[in-house]
Parts: sequence; structure tokens; C-alpha cells
Amino acid sequence: MNQPIHGNEINKILLKPRFKMEFDETPEEILNKFKTNLEDRTCKYCSKLSGNYVFLDVPLEEAHFWSPQLQVEVIKGENNKTVVKGILGPKPQVWTFFMFIHFVVAVAFIVFFVMFYVNWSLEKDFQFYKYMLIGLPIFWIILYFVGQSGKKLGYTQMVELDEFMMKTLKK
Repeated sequence: MNQPIHGNEINKILLKPRFKMEFDETPEEILNKFKTNLEDRTCKYCSKLSGNYVFLDVPLEEAHFWSPQLQVEVIKGENNKTVVKGILGPKPQVWTFFMFIHFVVAVAFIVFFVMFYVNWSLEKDFQFYKYMLIGLPIFWIILYFVGQSGKKLGYTQMVELDEFMMKTLKK
């Protein structure tokens, strides 16, 4: 994970690296390039095309929990240019689960903060709530590092998907 995707240093720390490129071809020509490349029998990537979106997945036999998915959007830009936007990240199911855990931790933090404040102002025992207010941010930080380690586990597949996309776009 030494090299950031598309040379953007911020993408080294983001869990879902993003990129944006412009091309002179029309959106239909670019989408046809993807369609042609993905229909080729030698193409190992699983994919879905939906409107002006392309979703690329790693092959099922190589897939694991942290396997990435490349989502590409092809839209008409200004000055007769076509804009290709992409996001490399975990599959939507994994990302949704991960965000759900973050949401639960955030709500629990707010609830424990209210309970801490109420018990503190009533001069009752508040030690448990205090420990939870210390533990939940630590857990939140641990979640971030779990996500980063998952990104490292899927990084080679991210690079493969990115290379496939770049090869397709340069045809």
C-alpha cells in the first residue's frame, strides 16, 4: 500500500479512494469499451453495467471479506469531454455493515454521555458511564484501524481492478 491510487496522497488514508478523469470520447464509446472488454472470454472480472455505471468485482474464487469493488460512473462533462469518476472500496454490504457499527457506537456514546451527565448531576454513581465514555472512542479508533488493515488486505486487488480499468479506457 505504498503507492496511492492515481497518485493522490489523500487516497492512501481514505478507506474508499476516489478519482476523476476526463476523456475526449463520448460516454457511449467509453461504456462500449467496458462492455467489449468484459464480454471477452479471457476477462476474469465479474461486472455489472447499469445505465452509465460500471461495477467491477474480483473473481469469486479470489474474493474474500475485504475484496474491493470498483464503481465507475461515466457522465457527459463540459466542452465535449466525458468525465469518468470512480470509487475503489469494500463491497456495499461490507461498507454498510461497517457504517452501521460506526452509527451504533456514535449513538451509544451519546446515550452514555447523557446517562453520565444525569448521574453526575444527581450525585449518583457514574463510574460505569465514565468508563464507557472512555472506551467507546477507543473502540471507534480501533474500527478505523480495522478498516485500514482490511484495505491493506484488499490493496493488491484494488490495484488489479484499477489497472484493468485503465487498460480498458486507453484502448
